[in-house]
Amino acid sequence: MRDAGDAGQHAEGAGPFTTRLTWHPPGGGTAVWESRLARRRGLIAVHTPGGPARHHRADEVSLRRLRRLNAIAATAFVIGGALFAAGAGVAQLGSGDATTCASIYFAGGLFFNTGGYVSLLQVVNAPRHVPGGAGRLVTRRWRWWSYEPTRVDWLSAFVLFAGTVVFAVDLLDSFLQGLSVQQVNRLVWAPDVVGCVLFLISGHLAFVEVCHGRFRVLGRDLGWWIVAVNQLGSALFMISAITAFTRPTTGSLVNATIANWTTLTGALCFSLGGVLQLYERP
Repeated sequence: MRDAGDAGQHAEGAGPFTTRLTWHPPGGGTAVWESRLARRRGLIAVHTPGGPARHHRADEVSLRRLRRLNAIAATAFVIGGALFAAGAGVAQLGSGDATTCASIYFAGGLFFNTGGYVSLLQVVNAPRHVPGGAGRLVTRRWRWWSYEPTRVDWLSAFVLFAGTVVFAVDLLDSFLQGLSVQQVNRLVWAPDVVGCVLFLISGHLAFVEVCHGRFRVLGRDLGWWIVAVNQLGSALFMISAITAFTRPTTGSLVNATIANWTTLTGALCFSLGGVLQLYERP
């Protein structure tokens, strides 16, 4: 938690990231901007002296954008997670060959790619607050890309999208035939681990945003539960990746059963996170 440099403003966050900003608008009272609330729900809180707290909404253009992007991203993660779970189930039950499993995983990966990029678009096109203003959100022109590494929401979404791209490399390489054990570990296993690490970093940054720099359990905050469920999924994916390492001496996985079950449960976490995200709409 820290103070902003401008007089009359109080900023909270971690390091260079500001996730909540409080100031006194010209009309009196207190305006509170929170990063996730503004970008996901198009709201900014305004507390007036002697009156109840109320929320100012973004304009209808921003709200339509947010609803559409949120629905697309959430649905993509629901379907992507379901397909990954199906692929892990097929692998564990032995009801399909390696190509069948790889095809199911690849289809799921395409939905994860979509969800990751649309999540980035949510950040890029979110309404912005006016520092020191009357407590309102301003709509900006539509953009397909931006570079804003000093914003924790942008960095979290970008790292998430990068993780889905790395997973795509892993999933494409899994179709290659006749690979040696060393090639499997280098072309399939290594990108899998890198993707999992990126997912965990993205989740950590999301916790920084939703908890304003100090980790705590926010049981009544839907955004916190979405981040927590997705981070659990990322942790399970990491366990799956570690146990899917192919031993050079035997050519077998460290533990195929754990790898399949943690992939399945981790994927279901992402599907559940997508379902919850459908309710975090403007």
